[in-house]
Amino acid sequence: MTMMKVTASALALVAASATVAAARDQIRVVGSSTVFPYTQAVAEEFANQGGVAPVVESTGTGGGMQIFCGGVGVDHPDITGASRAMKKSEYELCVKNGVTDITEAMIGYDGLSIAVSRSNKSLKDLTLGQVYLALAAQVPVDGKWADNPYKKWSDIDPSLPDIEILAYGPPPTSGTRDAFVELAMHVGCKELPFVKDGGFDSKWVAENCSRMRQDGPFVEAGENDNLIVQRLEADANAVGIFGYSFLYENSDELRAVKIGGVEPNSETIAAFDYPIARPLFFYVKNAHRGVIPGLNEFIAEYASDNALGDGGYLQERGLVVLADDLRTDLQNRLTNAVNMPAITE
Repeated sequence: MTMMKVTASALALVAASATVAAARDQIRVVGSSTVFPYTQAVAEEFANQGGVAPVVESTGTGGGMQIFCGGVGVDHPDITGASRAMKKSEYELCVKNGVTDITEAMIGYDGLSIAVSRSNKSLKDLTLGQVYLALAAQVPVDGKWADNPYKKWSDIDPSLPDIEILAYGPPPTSGTRDAFVELAMHVGCKELPFVKDGGFDSKWVAENCSRMRQDGPFVEAGENDNLIVQRLEADANAVGIFGYSFLYENSDELRAVKIGGVEPNSETIAAFDYPIARPLFFYVKNAHRGVIPGLNEFIAEYASDNALGDGGYLQERGLVVLADDLRTDLQNRLTNAVNMPAITE
């Protein structure tokens, strides 16, 4: 790169930084509905300490990445929360739009919970294979791959309740949906004798076992997980799919359906004994550090032992916390604005 190009790039960054500083004094955070309550809790603590309250929006992981990667400057957020890691395509969008200095922060763990109202006494334990057969667009039928015919849980297995399948879950823009497809649907599909004995590989599974059914039993409930909770309270036969924190915060009204005999809790999720456990993230736009007032201080509060540590206020909200050494490494990378490596696959 020539000196002229370097100088031009530097001037462009300075100009963008000046625009951000002149036009906005509030931190802006977008992203995952699962990470939202944790970010909101940090925002409240930050404001209680005298900072300007950040604007926190629940846009879904995919939607948040699109907004975050849109560029550097006043019209673009500083942080995005994510219930999965950034994808290669999203990283490429960031780079295309000049968002090249990003710190990735894995803040803890979550378990994708399948929950029901406490008044539901019948649906207690499911295998991932049964979950797949209930919610997938296509399943094995009489030795052929066909549209899903199952209407009741008992149609799948006579030992399951004789009630209609109705599940409220996340939309395609949600990282929770991405994680559920990968960790529950793909794994459940692989458990089926038709797939296991048929010699189908992971590529076949990804191409044929990723679609959720659209004939009624699975309902996309949007990015507001609290609405799913309300629907479960209103319908004892319905199940909901969301992050562990929402089950944790509503444990007086809801209970988890075990997966393969394992109930989601802080111990089973941290050990990945619970089959649908996953890490949670946020991503920082480092070009905004030192420009947006309070951004470095907000990041420091988010990464603090008081927030992320064992007994911290985010654990009280349902976050499954990192081990001490992982948290120390996270704090060092955030403090020093260590850029994430390029995503190449």
